Amino acid sequence: MTQAERRTFLIQRLLEEQHRYRDLQIPSGEAEQKSLLRALMNVRPPKPIGKDFLAVQDAYLREETVRKGVTDIAGLTPVEPGICLWQGDITTLKCGAIVNAANSGMTGCYVPCHGCIDNAIHTYAGVQLRLACAELMEKQGHEEPTGQAKLTPAYNLPCDYVLHTVGPIIYGSVTGKDRELLASCYRSCLELAQQNGIGSVAFCCISTGEFHFPNEEAAKIAVDAVRQYKGNTRVIFNVFKDADYGIYRKLLG
Repeated sequence: MTQAERRTFLIQRLLEEQHRYRDLQIPSGEAEQKSLLRALMNVRPPKPIGKDFLAVQDAYLREETVRKGVTDIAGLTPVEPGICLWQGDITTLKCGAIVNAANSGMTGCYVPCHGCIDNAIHTYAGVQLRLACAELMEKQGHEEPTGQAKLTPAYNLPCDYVLHTVGPIIYGSVTGKDRELLASCYRSCLELAQQNGIGSVAFCCISTGEFHFPNEEAAKIAVDAVRQYKGNTRVIFNVFKDADYGIYRKLLG
C-alpha cells in the first residue's frame, strides 16, 4: 500500500467505528486527509482495535516519521558533560525516552489537531499509546498527581519509551510549591528512567505553554534539577521555539 492508500484505509476504518461520523466524506487533498486522520485519532477513546488496522497504522506512522526526518542523539554534541540542547520536533528524536507533558487524566489530548506536545506524541505513537495509558490509570484508580511520572512503550515513535509527567498549572503568581512540583517532574522522570535502565532522556519544556509556567523560570528549574539528579543518564533538553532555545543556551553556557 502507498501512504495515500494507508491513510484512506485508516480514515475509513475510524469513520466506520464512530457512528456519528459514518456519513462524513473523505477529502481529496493530502493535507486535509492528514488533518482528518489526526483529528479522528485524537477524539478516539482508549479501546482495542483490530490487528489489520494496527498493521496499516504502524506502517503509515513510521513512514511519516521517516519523511519528517529522524535525529539520533548519538550525533548530538553535548553542551556540557551528559547534557545536550536540541531544537526540533521531539516525536522525531531517537533516544531512550522522551518526556510527555501530560494532563492528570494521562490519556492524551482529545482536542482535534491541538498544538500541544501531548497531542503530537499520542498522534505519532499511534492509538496503542492511549490504551496503554488508560490501562495504567485504571490500575492506579485515580488521576495522576502533579510531579510524578509514568512509563510506557513508545510504539511508533523512534524512541524506546515515553515518560509521562504532569506539571503544575499556573493560574496567577508562581508559588514555592509550583517550583518544587516542577522540579519533582524532572526528578521523577530521571528516577524512573534509571530504574528501568534507560540511558538517555529527552525533556520537553514541561509546564510552559498551555500550563503557563514562565519559560525562563521553568528552564532554570529544569537545568538545576537535571544537573543535580541526572546521574549517568544522558539528558537532552528539547526545545521547539527560538525563544526557548535562547533561554536554555544562556543557562547552559
